[in-house]
Amino acid sequence: MWIDEGNKIAYIIDLNDDKALPIKRRISEMKEDILTGTIKKMKEDPYITNGDEEYSKKHIDTRNRAWEVIKDMVVDEPNIFDKQIRTNYTKEAMGKHGVSYPAIRKYLRKYWQRGKTINALLPDYQNSGARGKVREAGDIKRGRPSKYITTKVNVDEKTKQIFRVALEKYYLTSKKNRLTDAYNMMIKEFYAKDIYFEHGIEKVIIEEPENLPTIRQFRYWYEKEYTIPESIIARKGRKKFNKDYRAVLNNSLSEVFGPGSRYQIDATVGDVYLVSKYNRNWIIGRPIIYVVIDVFSRMVVGIYIGLEGPSWLGAMMAISNTVMDKVKFCAEYDIEISKEQWPSEHLPEILLADRGEFEGFNVDRLVDAFNLHVENAAPYRADWKGIVEKHFDLIQKRVKPLLPGYIDTDYQERGTKDYRLDATLTLDEFTKIIIRQILHYNQKHYLKDYVRDEDLVEDGVMPIPLELWNWGILNRTGKLKYFPEKLVKINLMPRDKATVTHKGIRLKGILYSCERAVKESWFEKARQKGSWKVEISYDPRNMSIVYLIDDRSNFNECYLLESSKRFENASIDEINLVLKNEKQTFKRVSHSQLQKEVDYLSEVEAIVKTAKKKKEEVQDQSLSKVERVGSIKEYRKAEKNAQRGEESFVLNNDNGIDQNTDIIPFKSRQETTSDYSRLSVREFMKKRKERDDE
Repeated sequence: MWIDEGNKIAYIIDLNDDKALPIKRRISEMKEDILTGTIKKMKEDPYITNGDEEYSKKHIDTRNRAWEVIKDMVVDEPNIFDKQIRTNYTKEAMGKHGVSYPAIRKYLRKYWQRGKTINALLPDYQNSGARGKVREAGDIKRGRPSKYITTKVNVDEKTKQIFRVALEKYYLTSKKNRLTDAYNMMIKEFYAKDIYFEHGIEKVIIEEPENLPTIRQFRYWYEKEYTIPESIIARKGRKKFNKDYRAVLNNSLSEVFGPGSRYQIDATVGDVYLVSKYNRNWIIGRPIIYVVIDVFSRMVVGIYIGLEGPSWLGAMMAISNTVMDKVKFCAEYDIEISKEQWPSEHLPEILLADRGEFEGFNVDRLVDAFNLHVENAAPYRADWKGIVEKHFDLIQKRVKPLLPGYIDTDYQERGTKDYRLDATLTLDEFTKIIIRQILHYNQKHYLKDYVRDEDLVEDGVMPIPLELWNWGILNRTGKLKYFPEKLVKINLMPRDKATVTHKGIRLKGILYSCERAVKESWFEKARQKGSWKVEISYDPRNMSIVYLIDDRSNFNECYLLESSKRFENASIDEINLVLKNEKQTFKRVSHSQLQKEVDYLSEVEAIVKTAKKKKEEVQDQSLSKVERVGSIKEYRKAEKNAQRGEESFVLNNDNGIDQNTDIIPFKSRQETTSDYSRLSVREFMKKRKERDDE
């Protein structure tokens, strides 16, 4: 309604509020609200009029009287927007014109909400007559009379409530009953005048026809109160509605400008059974086909055909194929092409994928490394990836007549043949077929549903994927991004934190080393100062080599240490299974091991107890501590000599002891003990005195 000269403050009013008053806002806040969609600008004034000639004199007089009341106050801007000043103006006008306070507020509100013109005060007589509103139910029957059935029922609020209950109970459910079935169930449940039993079965006598609502009334109020989307969602579910019944008002080309603006990626299970390349008698099941398509040109820019997925591993392989040199890729399958036949080796600006493969993956890494924006389609919204979904149908139809082991529409029906037994192709052979089909599609397939814009029509570009791609490269470049294949693969592989220890770089229970760690003495530092974490990128299918990532996105190969060599060429699942089995084995034997430990402790305690008892029996309490420990060397020497005798090798012949063997006699323990027993101090002094006397 008003903006200050500095373009900082504005007064606004809500157009849809019958009790709205002026609100003071900052221009900067309003700009933010417009950008976020909280408020919106309207290009056309909904209250504009064509002039006074379309109104009667009565309308004009009403407008003029209202204008006389407010014309002096509305020109005082911005003061009139202040509540206190407006109240003073209103009280003055009440005394001067004899108009009530609510009437003046109504005039002001209409004037401000409808464009601040005098015609804003025209009365709203065009709204009279209650057009489109529900008439109150009375004694007289409303609506067109029926030709065949005379009913006296007017659909009042009570009847409408019965209709709602019946519809939600019998029609708007997943059982998908007909509307007539819901009507019949409603009559039985709510319009029974009597109930009786016949042969044990409860039966209902319904009201007379004139007292029953008709099926036409029932259908009319259903269509009036429930929209088509509400009905479909209730009967078939929101996911089914979004997939098959929603309005289609746009196409995929509205989201793109040129090649690389947006790629779509999706996977499907191939409708053919394959055999192993190692033994053609081994049926390995159906392959997983990943396809990446450029939305602008419809060209297939990447594929993966294997046994991984649908999962992140399969998606990872497909994305890595998008940046791969296709000449080199085709050569791996003995297919010779030129660069011009399949020129795509780039990443896009936006990648639209399924939630399953990408939701659990840290896509922030792709954003940081390649400025690639990843979008996830909502569940059961395959239509969001309509281009790549449609291409799957095209692949299946083209190869169906040629492939043994192809699954037909009667698959798994009783009495049909088992298509698995017809499996003939290996994974590599099937991949060759799909590559040739994609080459044919990219170079020759005419896209009859492709909507060409003015530039394409003007340049005479045929709707063939390769021609659209080449034209887009020349005329609408800027979205494709080229990166080295190794760098893309490193950033696609899963990452995890590994621990640097003095035994090696430990990742998921496996120990690695690398050239950098050895040069910088990581393991010695870890032993002295403690362990720390590093970031590792790895391929879960083969853990023999992992990659150490530094801050500059460079990588160093890490190899298995000898202690982990048993995991060479093993996948992470196989390694986890081994480690899990080892833990389970340990837990299984831990109880018996504990029992052995307890038994050992008991045996030790028994030996110690026996030894203590024997010591107590022979211990000489008269000996002092000094006497007991003073002759340890002498006792040890005697014990050693006795032990040598017992431990010496004596070889027996058939007749017993060899007669030529010298046998060294040893004194018995008792003799040894008496010979080497130490004298007490008293005895020692007594013998010394005797020697002195002699």
